[in-house]
Amino acid sequence: MTRPASTPGLIHFADPLPLPSTDRPDIERSIGPAPLRTTWEAYADPESGLSVGEWACEPGVWKIAFHAHRHEFFHVLEGRLRIVADSGEVRSFGPGDAGVIPAGFAGRFEVLERVRKRYVMIDTPIASAA
Repeated sequence: MTRPASTPGLIHFADPLPLPSTDRPDIERSIGPAPLRTTWEAYADPESGLSVGEWACEPGVWKIAFHAHRHEFFHVLEGRLRIVADSGEVRSFGPGDAGVIPAGFAGRFEVLERVRKRYVMIDTPIASAA
């Protein structure tokens, strides 16, 4: 259901999701076995940097580092996860919980129980020098 900005359409999460893509964290970022991750991208607009969909993952741990212009809002539908910042801050999320991973965040992503979440990710444009 990826749609360019020129052909907007309504997205309802009760509709069938598009075919998923799967991947695993890069081996150099994995802490232990690299878990299988599945993404159903329901909407993407490359012009605005917006991506919306659902994501599921098996239990596992890996390092994350968001670039300076990427933000993510997520809402956990099922399972449990923990995010540990390099600063030492630890936050846990379960069904019904929501959170934001801010641009520039670095730490660990820990899936404690198979998790499924809805996400909104935005890559803000890099301002050009005047």
